Amino acid sequence: MNSEKQIILPAEWAEQQFVQLTWPHADTDWADMLDEVNECFVNIAREILKREELLIVCVNAEDVEPFFTEDELLKITFAEMPTNDTWARDHGGITVLENGKPVVYDFTFNGWGMKFAANHDNLITRNLYMAGIFGDYGHKNCFGFILEGGSIESDGAGTILTTAECLLSDNRNHMSEDDIEAQLKEHFGLKQVLWLNHGYLAGDDTDSHVDTLARLTDKTTIAYVMCDDPEDEHYEELKKMKKELRSFRTSDGGYFRLIALPMADAVYDENGERLPATYANFLIINGAVLMPTYNSPKDEIAKQQLQKAFPDREIVGINCTALIKQHGSLHCVTMQYPKSI
Repeated sequence: MNSEKQIILPAEWAEQQFVQLTWPHADTDWADMLDEVNECFVNIAREILKREELLIVCVNAEDVEPFFTEDELLKITFAEMPTNDTWARDHGGITVLENGKPVVYDFTFNGWGMKFAANHDNLITRNLYMAGIFGDYGHKNCFGFILEGGSIESDGAGTILTTAECLLSDNRNHMSEDDIEAQLKEHFGLKQVLWLNHGYLAGDDTDSHVDTLARLTDKTTIAYVMCDDPEDEHYEELKKMKKELRSFRTSDGGYFRLIALPMADAVYDENGERLPATYANFLIINGAVLMPTYNSPKDEIAKQQLQKAFPDREIVGINCTALIKQHGSLHCVTMQYPKSI
């Protein structure tokens, strides 16, 4: 009898139980624009609640509850605890199916290579498990490895897509590419790791998370950011990234279908620094895709392109201009938790 454990890292398009948001508060970098970012978070939350349950991690639930109706509150679980920031994609647990049962893998989050404080956020997943929030989901301590959810894309069939700039960063794991690949394969039961060596976004704090650049939309399709302006600083790097994507093979051995997303119009902060606006930072949920928008004519082009990648899902645009002011976007503030199979 084969007692070997079957491990699957589900794709984001797999059926979900709930999504996590970690809510902004006055002691975060959002303090000066709290009303603006709260509005964005509420818009994201409302779209999620139309389709599945929502977990809100927050410092004080009484500050967040008034944003929602009684009917909406019935589908929300609040978990109160200290938080440093709001980027649930990177401090949230990564759910793996072990023989079909969801187990939340709890990796170390070190503030994207110790750029920012993460002492509270690194404990959120453990605190949620200890409080019984995950219900029947298991919990696995993976603190020996530093990994952020935004740095990996899974097809649910043994392939992940990632970037060398992030995973090989000296401020993460101090391991060789071979050793890191071996760790990923062991943790997630992988057949292959697809390494992108090109592509970045100006203003990005994450060392080029893949969820800002190229996203798996099914087992054979990748939506990626394309820059067609030779004067834009990203032009050469994203051109090289496209060439890499063209060379990659799917889990079944074929080439990927590539769907180009437009390079978002340049947005600058008050100091003249470019912010990392990207249409690749969308969230797949049950029956829909939540796509960040930036008050630009390109929003509609991106929506049409994503509809090609997701013909059976509604594409819902949400204004995320507030989020890029702190150098992230829609996918960065969310983490999905899949159902068991």
